[in-house]
Amino acid sequence: MTEPTVYRQGWTLDDVAWSKFDRSKASPQMVAAIKAASLVELNAPDYVSYLKKVFRDAGPETLAAIEQWGCEESQHGRALGRWAELADPDFKVDEAFARFRAGYKPEHFASEDTTSIRGSRRGEMIARCVVESGTSSYYTAIKDATEEPVLKEIAGRIAADEYRHYKLFFETLKAQDEPDLPLWRKAMVAVGRITESDDDELAYAYYCANVRPAETARLPYQRAYYAKVAAGLLNRIYRPSHVHKLVQMVAMSIGLKPQGRIVRFGAKLVWQMLRIRAGAGDPGPAPLAA
Repeated sequence: MTEPTVYRQGWTLDDVAWSKFDRSKASPQMVAAIKAASLVELNAPDYVSYLKKVFRDAGPETLAAIEQWGCEESQHGRALGRWAELADPDFKVDEAFARFRAGYKPEHFASEDTTSIRGSRRGEMIARCVVESGTSSYYTAIKDATEEPVLKEIAGRIAADEYRHYKLFFETLKAQDEPDLPLWRKAMVAVGRITESDDDELAYAYYCANVRPAETARLPYQRAYYAKVAAGLLNRIYRPSHVHKLVQMVAMSIGLKPQGRIVRFGAKLVWQMLRIRAGAGDPGPAPLAA
């Protein structure tokens, strides 16, 4: 039996075996999803600026860790973008990212307010743990689903980084000197961040990555449609093991036992929800301009 590859922190794009790329194993659906993911990952600097405002007086070690996290996230975007350009030579990640940046501007990124939109630093770290839980499981699912060797390697490297990022934010959460939040409040923060997965970020990234500039007049952005399209692959590639790990990590961030009955029930519920959404079928052709 082949031992799984262990990817360590500190890798660079030069470490990726680009020469093994096989376009015949890059499905159009996966290419479209990776294009969108590259733009989301490249947007890390805005999150770094926001988190540094929230943790402005947390000490140089915390601020340096946030900076390092942002550098690694941006590298994920560059790796995914380079792979997408190999898979689709017409795709230009820098051009697509410029469009995404111009149109995606959350208010809290531009605000001078230094209070987390989650209400506290603890709430902010719970939300970050939820995100890293999702990305770690997502890239693990991509690694397991794709047969293209370079994407399999990149996804494995990113999944390992995202798990380390989860641990960073979990440790930062535990280190806060704020009063602990009640379980109901922590659960609300986690659920609130999960529901934000249907917001503009991924949907607009998918649109900018997959609708050419020349087509935008004919195919205008409609959030609900592109959110459904962007979620389509995710709902299909997840397996029960990915979902169970995801729910365990989220549960730990809010103080629940990862091996408890609530977590097992939650994992089954999430898996069934993904199956239902995956079975909803193709959302149909993109809506045309009126």
